[in-house]
Amino acid sequence: MIEHLATGAGLAFFLFGLFVFFSAVLGLFRFDYVLNRMHAAAVGDSLGIFCVLIGLMLLHGWSLSAAKTLLIFVFLWLTSPVASHLVAEMEVATVPDIHKECEVEER
Repeated sequence: MIEHLATGAGLAFFLFGLFVFFSAVLGLFRFDYVLNRMHAAAVGDSLGIFCVLIGLMLLHGWSLSAAKTLLIFVFLWLTSPVASHLVAEMEVATVPDIHKECEVEER
């Protein structure tokens, strides 16, 4: 009984994560400005990776592969926001007319 619940929850998390990734890819193609595209990709990364990896952990059960999946999850959640922040900083620093597209806080 518990195995069936874990399998159902794992499939639900996995499928929802795939839906989030698909929505993020759709946002990458629909948005015009690079910071908007970056936001769609960052949200897709954070929530999509969370749901897919939690789903895989539930499907496999607690084992060494689940522990490795958890470490991958922690690594991606730490590095994805940092990479997005660096891309946004580079965009603000290199585009001369950035104030036409969005509000930028002066430092």
